[in-house]
Amino acid sequence: MVAHDDPRSAWYERLADVFVYPDAGYVTRVERAAESLRPRHPGAAARLDGFARELPRGEGAADGAAALHELQEIYTRSFEVQAITTLDVGYVCFGDDYKRAEVLVHLNDEHRRAGVECGTELSDHLPNVLRLVARWADRALAEELVHELLLPAVRQMVAEFAPARMKERDALYRRHHKTLIDTSAARATIFERPLRALAEVLEADFGAVVRAPPAQSADFLRSLGRELDIEANGAGRRPSAALAEGLARRPSPRPVG
Repeated sequence: MVAHDDPRSAWYERLADVFVYPDAGYVTRVERAAESLRPRHPGAAARLDGFARELPRGEGAADGAAALHELQEIYTRSFEVQAITTLDVGYVCFGDDYKRAEVLVHLNDEHRRAGVECGTELSDHLPNVLRLVARWADRALAEELVHELLLPAVRQMVAEFAPARMKERDALYRRHHKTLIDTSAARATIFERPLRALAEVLEADFGAVVRAPPAQSADFLRSLGRELDIEANGAGRRPSAALAEGLARRPSPRPVG
């Protein structure tokens, strides 16, 4: 797909950084992603500018540490613990259906060929997939991945931030947990901005193709509800079908608090 001398390689690498767990350099990475997009995707760059302005910041070491801690909590609440959505694109599309296992296996092979280090995350984790798009030499394969998996998943991630979905999900969490994790009301949904920016970039670069949902497409709330029911019944979280293929599960979510 996007050759290494293609400017898109740079901006998909930068966009991948936006969806990695935040550290002290996170704000700078968001700003760099916006700058890489600005010449060709000014609207998406403006969304990232707005996102950067909303990020918690602090003056001095103590305030900076507190701001980073708040940002990490927002990220965790958005994508990991009592999450709004997940960044695992295969799970968004297929839940724990066997088709996700197939996707994980194929992506593992492609990451290996492209030199993408997945680290502690699974092969369908959004930053890993974006780095694959940035480095793939086969444009036809990249377009197929974007049209069939990546873009539908990102659109669904954005949809999970809708007020009605948020309300429904919080009700589900309340049924299964004594308390909900507190998040700044003003910043609870800020990660919708970079997801929308990403969707715009993918649509512009690869075409806004509208595909019918996959036959085994999973609704995040239904999949989440099944997992919570299994946990409540003492069986623990249902293992991913990918384990049958010898894939390692991602580590436990980072602690909040």
